[in-house]
Amino acid sequence: MKRILSICFLFTGLVSASYAQINRPGITDPVEKAKSLQKELKLTDSQTAKIAAIYKESAEKFDKIKARDHGDTNKMLVAIRPLRAATIKKIKNVLAPAQAVKYDKLIKDNKGGNGNGWSDGWSATAEGN
Repeated sequence: MKRILSICFLFTGLVSASYAQINRPGITDPVEKAKSLQKELKLTDSQTAKIAAIYKESAEKFDKIKARDHGDTNKMLVAIRPLRAATIKKIKNVLAPAQAVKYDKLIKDNKGGNGNGWSDGWSATAEGN
């Protein structure tokens, strides 16, 4: 009986751990993220492609920062601040003035949520924001 109970607990723990790793909400792929932003801001295909490239570049730079700082959150927060500002500036340069206003609102509304996903290439954005 103890053996069966132990196996049940082990199985439950493994299933829970696997869901914790897979169940990340939102979009982290730069192309999908740009397509989602396309829906939000009514971007042209050309704008979407440019923004996808910006997100991809940003994600690659973030990965380098993460590797360099060995995942130390405090160091990473300091290092990504200028990267995020540069990413926002590059994206705004692609947008029309009315789109830039909506983009600013998306960034503001998403702060403190699940990562400030619209302003970078690495954190998730929730679908339907």
